[in-house]
Amino acid sequence: MSKTDLLLESNGLYTSYGRIPMLMDVSFRLREGEICAILGANGAGKTTLVKAILGMVKADKGTMTFEGEDITTMPTHKRVAKGIQVVSAETGTFPKMTVEKNLRLGAYNITDQKLLEERCEEAYESFPVLKERLHQKAGTLSGGERTMLAIARACINKPDLLIMDEPSLGLAPIVVDEVFRIVRKLNRENDMSIMLVEQNVVKSLGVSDYGYIIQKGQIIFEGNPDQINESGILDNPVMS
Repeated sequence: MSKTDLLLESNGLYTSYGRIPMLMDVSFRLREGEICAILGANGAGKTTLVKAILGMVKADKGTMTFEGEDITTMPTHKRVAKGIQVVSAETGTFPKMTVEKNLRLGAYNITDQKLLEERCEEAYESFPVLKERLHQKAGTLSGGERTMLAIARACINKPDLLIMDEPSLGLAPIVVDEVFRIVRKLNRENDMSIMLVEQNVVKSLGVSDYGYIIQKGQIIFEGNPDQINESGILDNPVMS
């Protein structure tokens, strides 16, 4: 897939909670087929940006387009229907349901039973541990396994854009390595466009094509991984 066509674009985006400004003049571009990292410390505005992309936070000023269409005022459900899926701690899993039921819930818009079975098998191939836990309740899985399930559920509809909000949060280092391996695999083998919203700068830049540094609701730097690493901006204590 080409990495030249714009998929998601924000121009001069401002948002607020009441009278408190949250995002200020945020502009970014995510191209088809690329992994784009949004990097920043806790409280920098990353999750607010995710909510703005989904339409859960209203834009006070600025515009946002997806696949060339202005979605600035589009409601959340229509943005999701257009092909935007999010994996985050908030989306999580349904702990009292089995792995299989969790996965099938993600395929809510697939009405063809044969296609549904094919997609489920693809998920099991990509995430073998889920096949081993098929009839196990999600609440009994490890943190890493729940993350895998959440990713698999989001991917079963083959979204045009997968937004991953802090996928490594709270996971053991060995599991974090596996999560980032999966991110790269989804992008390289499935041509999936991914926005990676993370505090783990080193791991994120290791798999990304381009990145933006956000601080106090503003984009303060952008570039490819080499440019970000060579800029010295990561030495700023606020990034740690």
